[in-house]
Amino acid sequence: MKEFGWIDWTVMLGTLFFIVAYGVWKSRGSKNIEGYLLGGKESNWWTIGLSVMATQASAITFLSTPGQAYMEGMGFVQFYFGLPLAMIIISTVFIPLYYKLKVYTAYEFLESRFDNKTRLLTASLFLLQRGLAAGITIYAPAIILSQIIGWSLNFTIIFIGVLVIIYTVSGGTKAVSQTHKQQMAVIFAGMFIACGFLIAYLTDNLSFNKGIELAGVMDKMQVIDWEFNPGSRYNIWSGIIGGLFLQLSYFGTDQSQVQRYLSGSSVKESRLGLMFNGLLKIPMQFFILFVGVLVFLFYQFVMPPLHFNQANVDQVKASEYAEQYNNLEAKQAAVFEEKQVLIERFKNQESQELKNEINALHLEEKALITESKKLIQKANPKAETQDDDYIFITFVINYLPVGIVGLLLAVIFSAAMSSTSAELNALASTTTVDVYKRNLKKDGNEKHYLQRSKLFTLLFGLFAIAFAAMASLFDNLIEAVNILGSLFYGTILGIFLVAFFFKYVKGNAVFIAAVIAQLIIVALYTLNRLEIIDIGYLWYNLIAPAIVIFFALLIQRIQKSK
Repeated sequence: MKEFGWIDWTVMLGTLFFIVAYGVWKSRGSKNIEGYLLGGKESNWWTIGLSVMATQASAITFLSTPGQAYMEGMGFVQFYFGLPLAMIIISTVFIPLYYKLKVYTAYEFLESRFDNKTRLLTASLFLLQRGLAAGITIYAPAIILSQIIGWSLNFTIIFIGVLVIIYTVSGGTKAVSQTHKQQMAVIFAGMFIACGFLIAYLTDNLSFNKGIELAGVMDKMQVIDWEFNPGSRYNIWSGIIGGLFLQLSYFGTDQSQVQRYLSGSSVKESRLGLMFNGLLKIPMQFFILFVGVLVFLFYQFVMPPLHFNQANVDQVKASEYAEQYNNLEAKQAAVFEEKQVLIERFKNQESQELKNEINALHLEEKALITESKKLIQKANPKAETQDDDYIFITFVINYLPVGIVGLLLAVIFSAAMSSTSAELNALASTTTVDVYKRNLKKDGNEKHYLQRSKLFTLLFGLFAIAFAAMASLFDNLIEAVNILGSLFYGTILGIFLVAFFFKYVKGNAVFIAAVIAQLIIVALYTLNRLEIIDIGYLWYNLIAPAIVIFFALLIQRIQKSK
């Protein structure tokens, strides 16, 4: 792997420190809780739209998504197919109500509709889910970046966490929104530059259209899977139905997103910001996945590593399985050379027989990759063999020019900071408004609550750093970020749906129904992990609100009859 030079250090650190300084400077002067938690309600629609996108676009998006496309193709984009409809529903139902009630958090509404215990339960579910997610948001990129640039894991975690804490504590929501604009500019610039270099590399060997056709031969270009299969994570049905309910819950009830559009200067600006996100998010994810396909095509002409996590490779080559691993690499090299001959013929020939031969060699390569992971697991049973997250960053470090490497690493750090800052901001808001101000100290003044908001931001930031530093004690943590939201979002959404559409249901009924739903979802997830049942995690977002609604109506009817 190439050395990380001083120019790249300068570009990366200069970009990150500029963003932090800009956020502190632009958000100076917050003197009350509205200014700190809602940014003075001054945001315009495009600031809201970019901030909403930056909150959702964590570092995992830019590390894992290209790697996922490299391994599995474009199908992951179906995850977002329910998003535009969710944006329309939230703009129509949620936003006007939040503005009418003049709330700081989404959960304030639940007390006026039900009671304080329902508000506290929902806020607690959010704090649990988002508090853990904040640690994962820091840990997931840190474990990869630390290996790539040579820092210790704990130092990388602290570096990301401290940068975020500085401007989030200082300026609150306004600082988060302002830095999100800069971070999204860096992210888009970096990804477009990487895409440009990849297309240039590809067209040195193959025309662009032929390259896309070649990717299709090896099953990388299938965008839509029409098969209805509850066990499949990504198909058109789970994307539209399960994805709709996930996005409704995330954007409509998760305070990290609600706080982004509650900072709007009007209902119109908030609606436009969400619709901007709804229109741009699917093309953005498609583009990031397509970059992964381009990386895959690049490695059809440049010999790829058998396994992209170099730390795992070093371990297996220092073990008794070294010779077996070397034999796998030799077989991979032979398959690669054989495929080169076929691809050369493919430039001028399009027979189905030739395509089948190319795909057969591709399947041989996949089998060798599977064998390599088994050897890595034997050498170190605790090793995380999923190397998708290392694919894109390995390409960036080894093949992009000096300076561009620093910019792309700044992209990864910026994405980690953007999502983490929104999470800390939302955690502090919910703790201050829904827990502290409502249940612990009701008679404080503006200055007192402002100080407590900053204190809670700092404490959650330190908790996120501490949890990330301990995260290596847990197995499959990076995988957990994909399902953590689905374990809690459905129950929260169910409470809000009952609040909006079933006016006669009271607080006791929905509280008990929510507890039942959460226990059932945890039980389903446990059965899934034990391989007793097979349900894709997106479906939890449909199952949970259905359970909440069913039991809330049933319990309310029983209570009424009594």
